[in-house]
Amino acid sequence: MYSINNSETIQYNLRDYDKVKATFSWKYCARELSGLPDGKGLNIAHEAVDRHAQNHLKDTVALRFIKKDRSTEDFTYSDLKIQSSKFANVLKKLKVKKGERVFSLTGRIPELYITALGTLKYTAVFCPLFSVFGPEPIYQRVSKGDVTLLVTTSKLYEKKVKQLVERLPSLQYIILTDATEHLSDKILSFSTLMDQAGTDFKIPETNPEDAALLHFTSGTTGMPKGVLHVHHAVFTHYITGKYVLDFHEGDRFWCTADPGWVTGTSYGIIAPLVCGVTSIIDEAEFNAIRWYSILEEQKVTTWYTAPTAIRRLMRMEDIKPKEAYNLENLKSILSVGEPLNAEAVIWGEENFGFPILDNWWQTETGGIMIANYPSMKVKPGSMGKPLPGVEIAIAQVNGKQLKIITDPNVQGQLVLKKGFPSLFRAYLHEEERYKKCFIGEWYLSGDLAKKDAEGYFWFIGRADDIIKTSGHMVGPFEVESTLMRHPAVAEVAVIGKPEPNIGELVKAFVVLKDGNEANEQMKMDIIGFARKEMGPAVAPKEIEFVESVPKTRSGKILRRLLKARELGLPEGDISTLEES
Repeated sequence: MYSINNSETIQYNLRDYDKVKATFSWKYCARELSGLPDGKGLNIAHEAVDRHAQNHLKDTVALRFIKKDRSTEDFTYSDLKIQSSKFANVLKKLKVKKGERVFSLTGRIPELYITALGTLKYTAVFCPLFSVFGPEPIYQRVSKGDVTLLVTTSKLYEKKVKQLVERLPSLQYIILTDATEHLSDKILSFSTLMDQAGTDFKIPETNPEDAALLHFTSGTTGMPKGVLHVHHAVFTHYITGKYVLDFHEGDRFWCTADPGWVTGTSYGIIAPLVCGVTSIIDEAEFNAIRWYSILEEQKVTTWYTAPTAIRRLMRMEDIKPKEAYNLENLKSILSVGEPLNAEAVIWGEENFGFPILDNWWQTETGGIMIANYPSMKVKPGSMGKPLPGVEIAIAQVNGKQLKIITDPNVQGQLVLKKGFPSLFRAYLHEEERYKKCFIGEWYLSGDLAKKDAEGYFWFIGRADDIIKTSGHMVGPFEVESTLMRHPAVAEVAVIGKPEPNIGELVKAFVVLKDGNEANEQMKMDIIGFARKEMGPAVAPKEIEFVESVPKTRSGKILRRLLKARELGLPEGDISTLEES
């Protein structure tokens, strides 16, 4: 186990986990946030922007955008209040109704963030899309989401959206961020609309249960699911910012996730703003040298990224970040998207002076649910402990029967009890699918895990990824974590491959580190290492060397895609495939 910092002088927001967990109530959030004036409810944009613009944080930089050419553009909390109010007035002028869906399809540019905050302020529903989506994935989401208005760029409109317009009867307006004038009654200029809009906007009464955010998750087959969240979710954004990300006034936070993924909205937009810190936003894609230099130049204090990025940095063995860069301001690194192998946690300790903190949550939970906290001992490979205010258990699930497992280290499904504010309220237009996610008061995550005697949770795998081999139930992540300890292995993904005699055999797709040759001797060496570490029944029986493993842009390994390709089956939804 590792300790983040042994100094007793550090004033963590969460110093005594057990005490806080035992006494925590979500009512605390209502006391620490302001709510709308005159008791008019709860609105995410008010908590994220307007309340700060009216206090001592008004001139604090809220968002700092780093453009591809490394120039920067800053927005203070006062600036954001004005810009988001102007966009809310744009929606009012265009007669967008409360609860109607406003989509964005852009890169990480200021207009995206202004659109998000202005939409929330207006009480319409914000839905971000990845700019890398092709026309069909875009169509699937905007049609299912009953799009009313879409904010995009001229290039993306011409290349991906224009061909879809006739198929989208609900689409009333398209706003182009870089058009200098309106192109038609329906194709409008962002800058022109904003120039004509007033700077004052009174947020209407907002019920905490009013719809606020719509995120789409990739399905294994068929249409993606539209996950709906409400304004009440801001309580989770706030408390995870306070306890997990350990935000303090003056912090500079960098979340590398694109808002097209829920992390990029919950933690790339909302949580840092609600907590009153400065967010760094890089328009460019991953580049190790650029990323390290941004950490240094922007004096980043808290960095939230994905396992994919961490593994890429680990492969660059010639760069020693602490030696090559001044990272004295960096106090913590967090990871989400795919469980973080113990090897990566330890690499963080060796290269930054503290372990990388893994955490677990889903699009459906809206915010971090299980975490390694800065003040707490870290067990490499563990997801950590539940967020105060969230009850999480391991359960045996059989049909509609659920039994909570109380013994430690017993594998079962990870389940969460209803009652926390950011639990999703619907799969849009799929009521029956939504109901199947629950048994009584428990939400079924679909992930398998175990809890040890000290209350730490350990990820096993997705229920539908579990490999049944020779009477054993094998989690791919367990095998991948073991193989990652082999000195030649850079990345790995594991699937179960049908084999009549044993049910399924374990097959590993391996990316080698530079300088290692992909040959039969290397295969046998890796298999031998795995057998020694895990036993012959669980170790891979097949190794295939590949240049890369398929992942979503959020860092999740697409094992089901590897399995589909291996067996010649339909690939399903691959719209979120990294670099697709």
